[in-house]
Amino acid sequence: MTCIDQTRKRFRLAIIVVAAASLAYGQHFPKLSTELEGLDPEAAVNVIIQYKHTPEQRHIDAVVRTGGRHLGTLGLVHGAVFSVPAKALAGLANDPEVVLISPDHKVAAMDVSGTPVSTVSSLAVNTPDYGWMSLLGLSSPSAKAAYDGTGIGVAVIDSGIRSSNDFNTAQGTSRVVYNQSFVLGDSTTNDAYGHGTHVAGLVAGDGYNSRTFASSYVIRGLAPNVNLLNLRVLDQNGNGTDSAVIAAIQRAIALQSQFNIGVINLSLGRPVSSSYTTDPLCQAVESAWQAGIVVVVAAGNDGRDNSAGTAGYGTITAPGNDPYVITVGAMNTEGTLARSDDKMTTYSSKGPTLFDHVVKPDLVAPGNRMFSVLASGSTLALEYPQNIVSPSLLSLLSGFKSYYFQLSGTSMATPTVSGTAALLLQQNPNLTPDQVKARLMETADKNFPAATCPVGQTCTSQAQMMTTATDAVTDVTYTTYYDVFTVGAGYLNAAAALASTDVAPVGETALSPTAKFKSSTGAVTLVKGLNVIWGTNVIWGTNVIWGTSVLSGANVIWGTNVIWGTGTTSACSVIWGTNVIWGTGTDATESSAITLEGEK
Repeated sequence: MTCIDQTRKRFRLAIIVVAAASLAYGQHFPKLSTELEGLDPEAAVNVIIQYKHTPEQRHIDAVVRTGGRHLGTLGLVHGAVFSVPAKALAGLANDPEVVLISPDHKVAAMDVSGTPVSTVSSLAVNTPDYGWMSLLGLSSPSAKAAYDGTGIGVAVIDSGIRSSNDFNTAQGTSRVVYNQSFVLGDSTTNDAYGHGTHVAGLVAGDGYNSRTFASSYVIRGLAPNVNLLNLRVLDQNGNGTDSAVIAAIQRAIALQSQFNIGVINLSLGRPVSSSYTTDPLCQAVESAWQAGIVVVVAAGNDGRDNSAGTAGYGTITAPGNDPYVITVGAMNTEGTLARSDDKMTTYSSKGPTLFDHVVKPDLVAPGNRMFSVLASGSTLALEYPQNIVSPSLLSLLSGFKSYYFQLSGTSMATPTVSGTAALLLQQNPNLTPDQVKARLMETADKNFPAATCPVGQTCTSQAQMMTTATDAVTDVTYTTYYDVFTVGAGYLNAAAALASTDVAPVGETALSPTAKFKSSTGAVTLVKGLNVIWGTNVIWGTNVIWGTSVLSGANVIWGTNVIWGTGTTSACSVIWGTNVIWGTGTDATESSAITLEGEK
């Protein structure tokens, strides 16, 4: 059976499944997400209702009369979040002023945890230095970068930020200049989970505790003098909701001028269940982007997920599936300053995105076994005490405790890009989000491991570059291909980005392209929209941005034949079919709760 034949077969199956769900509910309503059909009529469900304009009191009252509860207004997406009896949804969907009713999905932190003690103790002690030194082109831990993020605000939308000397100014005042919680029923902004503090350290930690108490090593972030905004949306278990994230983005936009917010960091996500064009979470990140804020999002950690027969392709999480934002995958630095031995992690989620087939991630960055600020007593610290960085590894003076923690995941790669974006904005405050994205993608390293032919296949040119990696916990070995759906435009190079003087044309967007599958040839090509930077001239041409190692000929994407070829036609059906039933019923905590920490 050919790839296109299987697509047609699955399309018919998808129609039957959706029709059955609609019949079970009674009727299909175009303004009601299919995820909300077939529910127990008496069950209460949290939903986001979007209207033609920001809801007024009369809209809220109409929902309350059905037995619903108003939980918050989300003016950014012309909506509000409610708890509503399922039996009331159909009537609400018939309201002519309602645009869409969708679930208030669960979101989760994008870290992967659980390193055995043995692997931590064998880490090279220079790992924390070499990560940022390599990105900034420095040769010594004591070297000072030309830019440090001074004057730029970075909003960390996460599990909170714990106070630390690493987040203070030279005068001892905190650089965490704003704190607010959006967790329902929990107003504390302290980091009970331990994820947000780690993320904030990778953006903005200045290494005070390591510089003061260690003999020679400094653990710091890419932009150690930025101001941080602590917008807490994840609870003590690393879980949150779409509505909380949207409310936090809304607040960041409102505070943009007051704190010169240039970057939003979102090291969180959930499975994609609809097109980005209708997803309220994606609409929120687009609003921030259009307001002039660079939005950097984790790609997800489902690159090993073969449950749909795709070998991890098509697993980018929302809102990283939005073509505006910068979506980041994770690389493994191997604990050395040299970039030549770095390799792609196998857990990093791969594109294209479901439903829209957007080419993601946009680039990759260091994210494996990253050292950053510890939130002592947090859930992660208590569950994984072996991840607390041993004082002996940092040559701490006798009697001193460790102030640092180790985590891996696209959550950790994301803040390295956010920090680099802050440096670019300090260097040139006039850069637009699209110009920042284009610069980072253009200057990303495009040199990956030499072509190695998979067993039983014939390789041509650099069509199938690959490496293998072994999980530190399960000892299972996985294979990763260096195609555009895995590495995007390449490997973050902060030094090259700062050294570049190329500025993309004003008024053109840096929308990530979509991928098109040609059933007649089996080829996958890039499709760019109008007024998009890529391809407008030699500097911003497709081959310059994505590199010839992942593209060939007329924009044909290499490496993907391993997935879309005749040997794995089921993957083609899942990725290029209707995807109607993909992701529905998948809980965000299930998809991100991978019990691993780094790769050997």
